[in-house]
Amino acid sequence: MRRWFPFVAIILIVGFIPAANVGQGNQAPITYRVTFPEAEHHVMQVEVTFTNLGAQPLDARMSRSSPGRYAVAEFAKNVFWVEAYNGKGAKLPASRPDPDVWRVTEHDGTVRIVYKIFGDHANGTFFGVDTTHAHLQMPAVFMWGVGHDNQPIRITFAAPAGSNWKIGTQLYPTNDPAVFTAPNLQYFMDSPVELADFLTSSFNVPNADGTPTNFRLVVHSDGTQSDVDQLAKMVERLVREQMTVFGEYPRYEPGDYTFLLDYVQWGAGDGMEHRNSTSISSPGISLRTAQGREQALGTISHEFFHNWNMERIRSVGIEPFDFTRENVTCCLWAGEGFTQYYGSLLILRAGLPDRGGPPVNAAVSVINTPGRAVRSPVQMSEYAPFADGAGTFVDATDSSRTFLSYYAYGAGIALALDFSLREMSGGRQSLDDYMKLLWNLHGKPGGPAPGLVAKPYSVKDLRDHLAELTNNRKFADDFFDRFVEGREAPDYAHLLSLAGFRLQMADQGRGWIGNVPVAETPQGLAVGVGGGRGGGGRPNPVPLNTPLYNAGIDSGDIIKSIDGQPATAASWNAIGNRKPGETVTLAVLRRGGASVTKTVTLGQDPTAQQVVSMDNMTPAQKAFRDAWLASKVR
Repeated sequence: MRRWFPFVAIILIVGFIPAANVGQGNQAPITYRVTFPEAEHHVMQVEVTFTNLGAQPLDARMSRSSPGRYAVAEFAKNVFWVEAYNGKGAKLPASRPDPDVWRVTEHDGTVRIVYKIFGDHANGTFFGVDTTHAHLQMPAVFMWGVGHDNQPIRITFAAPAGSNWKIGTQLYPTNDPAVFTAPNLQYFMDSPVELADFLTSSFNVPNADGTPTNFRLVVHSDGTQSDVDQLAKMVERLVREQMTVFGEYPRYEPGDYTFLLDYVQWGAGDGMEHRNSTSISSPGISLRTAQGREQALGTISHEFFHNWNMERIRSVGIEPFDFTRENVTCCLWAGEGFTQYYGSLLILRAGLPDRGGPPVNAAVSVINTPGRAVRSPVQMSEYAPFADGAGTFVDATDSSRTFLSYYAYGAGIALALDFSLREMSGGRQSLDDYMKLLWNLHGKPGGPAPGLVAKPYSVKDLRDHLAELTNNRKFADDFFDRFVEGREAPDYAHLLSLAGFRLQMADQGRGWIGNVPVAETPQGLAVGVGGGRGGGGRPNPVPLNTPLYNAGIDSGDIIKSIDGQPATAASWNAIGNRKPGETVTLAVLRRGGASVTKTVTLGQDPTAQQVVSMDNMTPAQKAFRDAWLASKVR
């Protein structure tokens, strides 16, 4: 492992890459200048200039959503002190036709807008500024001109005096280390920036054609240079292993791929994929320990896999990304869920520590979710604008019983498809082959410009490609009909047994009324978090297909007595000491004062299942597992 050269030297080396205005003709770039006059107050200032506007009004707007997120975030809420000027420096009026739009009409063909913006949430969607760094997600920070999507962009960062901040980003570098470019709005908005006195490390590995592919780590943390270099060695093993799934690395337009890693205690935990980089923040990780470096690998593995699956192999509905609204797509179960599956699998294949073990527990999530009775994986994906933005809603929802994250659901589908392909082909095909086919058909063809994808896929495409791979239309249609667009669970007991795993019930013989939170109140046990009335917080609906649900009891009800005795937390917990099939009589107070008595027949908790390794695997099972987990690096 070698250390990076000083930052200015890096810019000089890669500065021979042309600035990102190829294909834009002679269009003058939109220019930005970023300063930090009040970093201690988490405020930065942005100046953006548009030229050659003609007589048309300029609508400068803030984004409402961000790539990799599927709900609206309303970034305009943190903008203040907005002023507009013409090309001669005269101040111009700006109207507000929409909450996130500033309209300037009386200009001379040039408009310069200056504004301040507050940010103190350093994660993968928002941004954070303080005296130690500026962690920037572009949609959260920068106004853009409506109708100027294809215009090149040039941005200058002016770090605070005496800060020693350097600049890490996937934006195209120039010969000036403070100036970067982007070919268009889509690429610009997908290019996070970290400004800090960070440490760096780099490596290169050969691509499939033998040419070197460059990777760099930009790390803002408590770690030393040695710590960062040790992490880079682990990441190098990981990226080598990931390449084997697809057969090659993508072409990284600015010349390299950048890991922007922010492990500071005042950040917010998150990871976000980008075309030629990833932005990861985690306040709980210290790179000073081997445990901390190992802990960092999970998110790094997940996000790097996205540079194929999501950034280039991309589904309809999110390509091109619309920054003015939430973006709905069919296939987050494949984009996010398959990535979730491979994230941990490839750590193991690379021979790196993964405390979570093989990704077999994804099966349990699919089996146990009550939401599977309501929504298929495709419908779970379409629910993303509500699930991803759940913190913005104040009303009660039933998502706790009708929604399963497309991450978990998709990982379970990936496991089932991987094992099914291996079994059906006698080990000659696997999910790796499917991913490689998707790469060649949808990712590798590229797009009309950097940051754009030419052939986003649909559910039908994924179905047809599975039939093409297996030469078995019946298998592909059956799999998609039942498990992707349908709501059945694959036969995980059989599939897991192929690799020497089995499903095991915990707490055998214990009575189960439903995994339902209750809270003691003077009236009795309030069903659901906060009780649904007077207790504060949102009510938590009773899960579907539980004994309590089937008895007609839900959030908002108060359990007055259990088998004629006052209902307490202790008596509620004691229900678990009974046997499945026994009955419990509950006296219930409804909203409005009505009293009802319900008899509940206890069951066996299906969510207590776990996946365990068989004690005595057969040679066939061991061979199957070894082939699944073995490194593919040659």
